[in-house]
Amino acid sequence: MKHGLVRTLLVLAAACSAAHGFGAQAADSSFPAKPIRVIIPFTPGSATDVIARVVGPKMADRWGVPVVMDNRPSAGGIVACSTVAESAPDGYTLLVTGSNFAGSAALYTKLPYDAVHDFSGVAQYASTPLVLVVSAALGVKSVKELIDLAHSKPGQLNFASTGLGSGTHYGAALFNLKAGIKAVHVPYRGSPETLTDLMAGRVQYITSPVLAAVPLIKSGRVLALGVTTPYRAQALPDVPTIQEAGLPDFVYEGWYGMIAPGKTPRDIVGKLSDEVHRILDTSEVKEQIAARGAIAKWSAPATFDELIHKEIETRRKVWQAAGVKVD
Repeated sequence: MKHGLVRTLLVLAAACSAAHGFGAQAADSSFPAKPIRVIIPFTPGSATDVIARVVGPKMADRWGVPVVMDNRPSAGGIVACSTVAESAPDGYTLLVTGSNFAGSAALYTKLPYDAVHDFSGVAQYASTPLVLVVSAALGVKSVKELIDLAHSKPGQLNFASTGLGSGTHYGAALFNLKAGIKAVHVPYRGSPETLTDLMAGRVQYITSPVLAAVPLIKSGRVLALGVTTPYRAQALPDVPTIQEAGLPDFVYEGWYGMIAPGKTPRDIVGKLSDEVHRILDTSEVKEQIAARGAIAKWSAPATFDELIHKEIETRRKVWQAAGVKVD
């Protein structure tokens, strides 16, 4: 009797285990079953937006569900991040952002979300240099000439960014710190707006995403002085690195990637990451991203999380050293 009861319980346990395994597998295989919303923290035409729209349609084609791009340009990406942090952790609301995510988390002491615990990295999309650009009318033609001009007019030059804590803000703040420049920060909502005011002379320089600045550089409306990485940008092979141009200890490399709400099931995060990997590994997408001044670069969820968390700490130190703070 006792042995029969034990056998019955073991059979029931095995059945429950099999059912649980089947249920988990079914949940994974059913994703995605409805439209996916990708929230972008900046304006249409900005660097982050352009990169997101290279990958998004490929996901839609592969999975047969709409992948809807939703631009939420406000407060340097904080509004977009808050929206994703508060969304259901089911893989249907995602964030495609740049390194501004780490910059904001390092700069703001009070955010409506926890940048470490409320999010889960899905996959890095790309790495990218920024390019230091000035108005063609400013009269400077090199990094040294810009530094000399800024030193002769302390606090009188304006530099633009795509918002407090953004990658462009960080790149310029790091440049100012290394070059000993004191200048006025003017934040905007996206790359197109910063470049428009640069050409108009309302700001004097910006560290811009390469893909946003290339058309204006090639048309002669803005002048590229140097790129922020230790290597030259493929889209701007004749533009020196800022290190080559006379600031040897300066380096900055930005990134773009996909982030999900923190409690999103790992099987869904993995499925999203694998799909991004497949897309980025195609020659077509590599070429599209390269043409926009970036380098296709995938990383697995855990690796991407590690990159983000390390950058938050690094940027916090730079903000403090540069005296950048939010009142």
